[in-house]
Amino acid sequence: MNSDRRQIVVREIEHWRRSKLLPDQYCDFLLNLYADQDMDSQSSRSPGGSSHARKAVAAVQQATGMQWFLTFGTFTLISFVVFYFSVFHPLLQIGAIVLGAVVLLWLGQRLRRHNEAAGLAITGIGMLLLLGGGLFMFSLHEISLWWNQVALLGFCALLWITYGIKAHIPVLHLCGWITSILVYAWLLSHYTGEAKWYEIQLYWLPLACLFGWGSWFIHRWRKAVSAVLFVTCALVWFMPELYAMLFSEDEIIAWLQLQLIVKIAVGGGLLFLMRKKWMVWIV
Repeated sequence: MNSDRRQIVVREIEHWRRSKLLPDQYCDFLLNLYADQDMDSQSSRSPGGSSHARKAVAAVQQATGMQWFLTFGTFTLISFVVFYFSVFHPLLQIGAIVLGAVVLLWLGQRLRRHNEAAGLAITGIGMLLLLGGGLFMFSLHEISLWWNQVALLGFCALLWITYGIKAHIPVLHLCGWITSILVYAWLLSHYTGEAKWYEIQLYWLPLACLFGWGSWFIHRWRKAVSAVLFVTCALVWFMPELYAMLFSEDEIIAWLQLQLIVKIAVGGGLLFLMRKKWMVWIV
């Protein structure tokens, strides 16, 4: 088969792959039969040759002028935004951050269909772009009010929880709850001042019970969400001791070891007594 006809067949096979007319393994097999012989010989001689490398080389060879223009235009636009971000109007800065995060989330969701790890990595970068971009804007415009940072963290926590549940990403869901716990601790430290040891326990233990009840209530429909709520419940159970260590006076800190031992014993006893129930919630 001559080179022109081979290229036509290869483009048709790639069209079948994009249109999901054939499974990927069948398309790989056909590409190995009809791909350019020179490219196959080079990939076979190289120790790192793989189907992914052959796909990349084939994509570069078959790219049209418009695809090259869009690729380099996109990189040029990203470079322009990065270099001149500080001189943009604040509304334009917010728009650039939000647009970049939306594009990364969309790209991550598409990549997850083929490569779960790569898709989750791109999604994580998109979420961190919102948080990091917001904090950078506060620093750039010298906005040092603490409640602005609390509002940004609260918004990111709510977004991570919502998107993590909707997109079935338990790690992102858990990160959202951990961030919300940090926001709650920050608000307590700012508005409550010095508190007694029993008051600190009352600040947190009802939340732990609420998360535990939520884990039981949700497990009938969403086991992954139930597992995340159960882990969050365990974290909040020990938050009074961590909060006291960071924000309380020395007299309370002196009793932290005893409190922690008692909390471990009580928590372990509850887990043992209810093991037949909570294991059903999260497994």
